Amino acid sequence: MPTDEIKDIAIAEQQLARNGQQRQYVNELTTLNLGPTHPATHGIFQNVLQMDGERIVSGVQTIGYIHRAFEKIAERRPFYQITTLTDRMNYCSSPINNFGWHMTVEKLLGVTVPKRAQYMRVILMELARISDHLICNSILGVDTGAFTGFLYVFQKREDIYEIYEEICGARLTTNMGRVGGMERDFTPTAIHKIREFLRTFPPVMREFESLFNRNRIFMDRVIDVGAITAERALNYGFTGPNLRAAGVDYDVRAMNPYSSYEDFDFDIPVGHNGDTYDRYMVRNGEIWESLKIIGQALENLPEGPYHADAPEYYLPPKVDVYRNMEALIYHFKIVMGEIEAPVGEVYHAVEGGNGELGFYLVSDGGRTPYRLKFRRPCFIFYQALPEMVKGATLSDAIVMMSSLNVIAGELDA
Repeated sequence: MPTDEIKDIAIAEQQLARNGQQRQYVNELTTLNLGPTHPATHGIFQNVLQMDGERIVSGVQTIGYIHRAFEKIAERRPFYQITTLTDRMNYCSSPINNFGWHMTVEKLLGVTVPKRAQYMRVILMELARISDHLICNSILGVDTGAFTGFLYVFQKREDIYEIYEEICGARLTTNMGRVGGMERDFTPTAIHKIREFLRTFPPVMREFESLFNRNRIFMDRVIDVGAITAERALNYGFTGPNLRAAGVDYDVRAMNPYSSYEDFDFDIPVGHNGDTYDRYMVRNGEIWESLKIIGQALENLPEGPYHADAPEYYLPPKVDVYRNMEALIYHFKIVMGEIEAPVGEVYHAVEGGNGELGFYLVSDGGRTPYRLKFRRPCFIFYQALPEMVKGATLSDAIVMMSSLNVIAGELDA
């Protein structure tokens, strides 16, 4: 603005002040698209924000950018082929999705999984939980400007992926296990890698916490930011770390144990304020509890088979397929999707990385699900974001979204 014009405005304001008046300014809101490809959203989804300067007046989410209609695709697939759809939802903790689906089908079929397979599943699900929480909390640090913690823990996440690779040959989308148990037993190398992880990870985790837990800059960015009360969290349908951060100690592993979780001693970390800092601290606490569970499961790993005696549903060993006619027949029927499930309606939930991950399955006695519904925790708690960001700054909205741990693949599915 030219200097003369600035002087004219100043003189006019002085004249108005002498007359007891004040200059009227037009309050104009700005529409800001946060996403769908903004790096701070950590996924392909959009938030249309109305901004008054730096303050958010309102927000509207737009989802569905990577919607793949998994539930309808699953209704045209044999039960065992649906596993590859589940681990493409929350790809940060794929094995939990896989085993949750297998347990749902096992409930429908009435298959009892041996103890050894249950303990093996627990070990892998808790490794997946650690990996999921490491991603969430380390990237929360990046979103507040602290990159070092991210680098410290991602090497340990790589160690978890190497364990997956040893067990099933895959790293991210794992297709882990089978209906009826595990595809194969733990090899000595896999057990060695798990023991090494239990030995080497705690010092790294302690160093990560020392970088963030009492860091004044980090605390100023996350304390009292995005707080939600227990009542509002329950009304929205929150589960998992986001609900426990608000002070509600609901955990599916403790309230409705599955896969022998009742055999293990672990605590449920709970927050008080339901803010971004509490969500961060609850996830850190859960990482330590997961380490305890893995240690107990590994030390008390039962002997015995790693899959159920259910040849009509569980693929026989390949060596038997080549030599045994009955095994060949079962192999053919399972692979070609010719195994019919009983008529029934079941719901099974597991404690996913983000909360209660549930599968509602309706069978009409055919070879594919008649109806299938995924209870995706991201889809449920993401609806609370407009209320949480209202009145906050744009930088606050970034860390709120990061601490909720919204995974685009699970959000849209």
